[in-house]
Parts: sequence; structure tokens; C-alpha cells
Amino acid sequence: MTDQWTSSGEPPALDHGHAVTLFEGSTFCIGSATGDLAPSAIHGLFFRDTRILSRWQVRVDGHEPLPLTVERPDPFSAVFVARTAPPPGRADSSVLVRRHRFIGEGMREDLILENLSGEAVACTVSVLVETDFADLFEVKENRVPAPSGRVSMQTGDSFHAEYRWMGHSRGVRVQAEPAPRYQHHQQHGVLTFQALIPARGRWQACLQVQASVDDVPITPRHLCGEPVEASGPSRELSAWRRNAPTLRGACLPFLTTLRRSQEDLGVLRVFDPERPDQVAVAAGAPWFMSLFGRDSLLSAWMALPIDRNLALGTLHTLAAYQGRTDNPVTEEQPGRIMHERRSGLATEFMLGGSEVYYGSVDATPLFVMLLEQAWRWGAPASDVQALLPNADRALEWLIGDGDRDGDTFVEYRRATDRGLANQGWKDSWDGVNHASGRIAQAPIALCEVQGYTYAAFLARAALARDFGDEAGSREWSERAAKLRAAFNDAFWLADRGYYAVALDGDKQQVDALASNMGHCLWTGIVDEDRAPSVVAHLLSPEMFSGWGIRTLASSMGAYNPISYHNGSVWPHDTALVIAGLGRYGFVEEAQRVASGLLDAAEAFGGRLPELFCGFDRSEFGGPVPYPTSCSPQAWAAATPLLLLRSMLGLDPDVPGGRVGLAPSLPPGLVPLEVTDLPLGQGKLSLSLDAAGRCTVTGSPDGLIVQLSVDPARSRPAR
Repeated sequence: MTDQWTSSGEPPALDHGHAVTLFEGSTFCIGSATGDLAPSAIHGLFFRDTRILSRWQVRVDGHEPLPLTVERPDPFSAVFVARTAPPPGRADSSVLVRRHRFIGEGMREDLILENLSGEAVACTVSVLVETDFADLFEVKENRVPAPSGRVSMQTGDSFHAEYRWMGHSRGVRVQAEPAPRYQHHQQHGVLTFQALIPARGRWQACLQVQASVDDVPITPRHLCGEPVEASGPSRELSAWRRNAPTLRGACLPFLTTLRRSQEDLGVLRVFDPERPDQVAVAAGAPWFMSLFGRDSLLSAWMALPIDRNLALGTLHTLAAYQGRTDNPVTEEQPGRIMHERRSGLATEFMLGGSEVYYGSVDATPLFVMLLEQAWRWGAPASDVQALLPNADRALEWLIGDGDRDGDTFVEYRRATDRGLANQGWKDSWDGVNHASGRIAQAPIALCEVQGYTYAAFLARAALARDFGDEAGSREWSERAAKLRAAFNDAFWLADRGYYAVALDGDKQQVDALASNMGHCLWTGIVDEDRAPSVVAHLLSPEMFSGWGIRTLASSMGAYNPISYHNGSVWPHDTALVIAGLGRYGFVEEAQRVASGLLDAAEAFGGRLPELFCGFDRSEFGGPVPYPTSCSPQAWAAATPLLLLRSMLGLDPDVPGGRVGLAPSLPPGLVPLEVTDLPLGQGKLSLSLDAAGRCTVTGSPDGLIVQLSVDPARSRPAR
């Protein structure tokens, strides 16, 4: 086994200017601007981590239509518009080709040919279809084997193929209305239609791509013959849009960014086929359309201002996969929250060689933190109480297997070479390093993980108090205080005025200046008297690029502005820093960084990518894209929502009957009106005038709104 799993496995670069990516749930499709899926490329229709179509090409009289434009009405649908090649000796074509594609548990494509001339047109329409059933990882890493020997092609009147592996199977069938003539070739099939298009008329066919799992056909979410607006994805997205808060204001780029966030989170939701009533959020499109512990938990946290159900669905789903036994290969341990879940057949390419891999050091404390936050935002007591045993098992892992040497700090070290070498959010092989650039050696205790654990202890203490367990509340509060004292003693670099990014296997400080300590501000583990120095370093020219906070300071030995984790800017990382700045009362600094990040969002058309390069703002006219960045990506999509929450100073405590507000928006973002923000069993509405003065225009019954005019003095203690 090679050392392939020491990296987060960043995907191949997509040509965002030409590639068209559609996604819905665990299904996504990558193709060209013509609508074709070309063989021998990363193109394809992917269903549950398996490529069920590797080729999908439309030809009219043997020729590829010439593309005109692409429309994207929804993230799961597109209209590819083209024309046929002009007849010999003529400049104009008379046939317009429209391909309406809809993604969801399969694919539907409406193929429409429109005759723009006054004379009937006869033509032959062919659709070339092929599959290789390649695993997602095989495609990402450009090591797809030849389909011969793995794909069983079926004869008949439609394209039908299947792949069997170790007692499991995947299949795909393509049918059409009207019925085409089908020809079977060695590796692909051809569906052929003889089209007669009346003068000024049209001809159309509907093609249905249906997947099967272990010989059970899966019903596509868009069916031929049914109105598209009645499909599940259309209804769900429409309901999501209706229930989202309404935003109005003077700063159109800011509103565009917030609306894009809501839209992207809506389509990144995934429904577990075994638990369809529980909705969670996938990590990102196109390569990470599945549940990830850390990503999904943080994204759901950030999305609380628009939907509490994402948090509950994520918690319930992760609880169902919580570790129960010891397995060194998958790194499962009792109480541990998983890192990721995959659903393909090629387990040899998955982390830990299994569909569920547990190698994450931070998902477990984040689980407990999110449960308490969902409770603060008004989650039903029945849901929270049902999940308390899972939270307690998670805490047992934190003080047990997570701290095997008993030094009060949570560390990680992969159990085998099948696991991730780094198991925090900077999970690339070189993501944790010293100021000199030397790679830190495991076991590693990350600074932000101690902050998450501290916050998890306090979260459990608060839940115990609210549910009448005073002894439990004291126990977890005392653990939190002990950890905070130990952290501030062991991680502080007194001669430099900032926190070490980690302790290494020899308990030596990993002395790089990195963004991780900004998360420590967010969780509140930083001693008050040290916060000013931490903030000064985070906003120094070495760390703040003008667009966001770099993951690693430009003065460090491993700094590279076009690296994945050593100098790039990750929007979610910067957003957590901003939340931490606000928590400690550094309002002006928070506004400055938030303004830079929102400027970056505007430059990206309102959609923040997973990450972008860490070049200084003075070097180029705009933020420089990172070539393999996912977009949309869940915690990047949720970032503007956390910015809004931070700038509003929004601190709900529905069980306590109060909600705190301490608005501190930069002048360019006001006036602003937020209507119908869900909170408890009701909704909160507020408005800020041009001077930033806040008026609450509606609040849930029974909640007292505590409005502060001094944001620097009103941040929550927890």
C-alpha cells in the first residue's frame, strides 16, 4: 500500500469555464458545455460514488451539434442549446437542438429538435451510451481500469449493463420514449431514432437513465411523462426557498452572497436511503456528495439561522454510525464520530478499506457542541434527550481513546497506513508543520481540537444543567476548567505571543503561526489577557491577505500561497476566526476581515469556493482561484450565514427564554432587513437602519430579546 491516504486526496481540476456540473443528493453529473459526457475523461453520471455513465453523446446525422448556450435553472438541471451543422454551401442551420437534463437518483434527458425552416426535415438522431462502473476514487485519481472484464452488457431493446463485485452489484438501464432502435457494440450501445420534423415544428424524445443497487432498481426522481415541477427535487427546493428567511437591504452583493448560500445549502442536502426522514448536508460538489463528520457538523452549525433541521438530521445520522467497536483498519472506536461515509463498491480505494471511516479527531467534540447549539436554537427536548447517550459516548471517547496518554489533551495518530496521517481539518500530509517547515510527528494534539473539546465539555455541562443534572453539570464544568488551564500553559509561546498550532509526539510545541488558533478564540479557550496578542498576529500582514486569513503565515517555512493548507485562504476557517474576534470583543477587527471575505465572495459571483489562493490583495485584481476547489462546498456555502450571525451578535437561548442581539455590521452593509429567521417554534424579524440601529419587528412568543448597543461588551461567555 502506498502512502496515498496521507493526503486529503484533492480532486482533479475542473474547467469551471466549460465543464457543467449538476448535482442532487448523492447523484452528480459532470459534462461538457455541449451536454456530452466524453469517454476517457472525468465526465460521467455518478450515482452513490459509482460512475454509471462514462459516455453519453448525441449525434444528428452522425455529427455533433454545435453548442450555442447553456442555461442552469436549478443546480440539478440544465438546458444545453445547440444547432446542427449547416448543410454544405450554406451558412445557417435550420435545426435547433435542446437537451433538457435533470439529475436525481438517475437522470432524465428530454431531447428536442426544433425545425426553424419552412420545409420538413428528416434526420437520424443517435445517442451513444457507455459505462465502466468506475469508483469515484478511481476517476478522481485517474486510474480507471479498462471496462472489459468488469462490465456485463445485456442484449435486448435497450442499453443495460451491470457490474458485480464481492456479492454486490451496480446496474444501469437506459430506455426512451418513443422506443429507439438499439444496437449493441463491444463496449457501448447506440440508441437510434429516425426523426421527421414538420416545417416550423418539433420532434422530441425522453431518455431515462435508471440505476440499480444489488439488483433492486432505483426510481429516478425525474420521470419521463411527469411534470418537472412536480418532481421531488423541485418540490424540496421550492419548499426550502419558501421557508428561508427573507433578506432586504442596500448592499446587493451582500444580499446576493447570502441568497447564494441559502440556495447552495438547499441542494447540498442528502437523504439517507435507510432513513429518508433525516436530512443532512453533504460536504461539497462534485466529489464529496456524501456525509462527512467534520464538514457536515460545522456546516449545520453555521446554517442554524436558516434551518435547525439540518443540525438534527446530521446529528441523528452520525449517531447511527457512531463507533461501537475497535477496528484499527477503519479506526473505529467506541463513541467516535465518523470521518466520512462512502457507498461505492471498490472498498480498496476507500479510506480504511470500508464504506465508513472514522479517522477524524475533531468530529467527536463537534458532535457534542452542535447538539447543545441545536437545543439553544429551539430543537425539541425529545430529540435532544434521545441524542444525549450518543453525546455521552462521544465524551467517553474524548477522555478515553482520544487521550490515551492521559495528559488531558486529545491527540491523534493513525492506526495503520490505510488511514489519514493528519486527522484535523488540515488533513493533507503536510498540513501540520513547525515554523521551519519541518513536518510534525504524531501523535499530534492540535490547538483547535483542545478548543473544541473544551467547548464540548461546557456544552454537556449546560445540557446537564438544563435537564436537572446539577452533579453532571459541575463535573463537566470542572473538566473544562482543567483543560483550559492546561491548554494555556502548554500551548502558549510566550516569546512570540501566540499559541502553538499543536504539540507533537514528544510533547514539544509545533511553533508555526497558523489560523488554527483563531478557532480557539471561537470556542473561548483562550485566556482573556492573551487574546489581544493573538488577534494582532491573526490580522498581521503575514496572516491577513486582505481577502481572508491565511491558513499559514507568509513568514513560515512551509508557506505556499497556492498550497492546499499551507498559505491558502479557506472561507469557513476565516469565518470561525471572525466569530472568535467577535466573541472576545474585537468588533472593528471582525468587521475588517468580514469585509475582505465578502469582497472575495463578490469577486466569485456571490459563491465562495472551498478555498482560494493566499496571495496578498495588492498582488492581483481579485482573489486567485484554487484550481481543484469544490464549488459549491458546504462549509464555504454556510460561511456567509455565520458572518451574518456574528455581525448581528445573535445569541439565542430558547430554553432560557431569551435571545441576545448586538449588531455590528460594517457601514456598507446597512440598512438591512431580516425577516422570518427561524427560532424555536416561531420566527424572528429585525431591521437595521443606515446608522446601524437595530429594531426588532417580530419575535417568537415567550422570548425576551436582549438588545445591546455595545457589541464589544455583549458577547456570550460560553
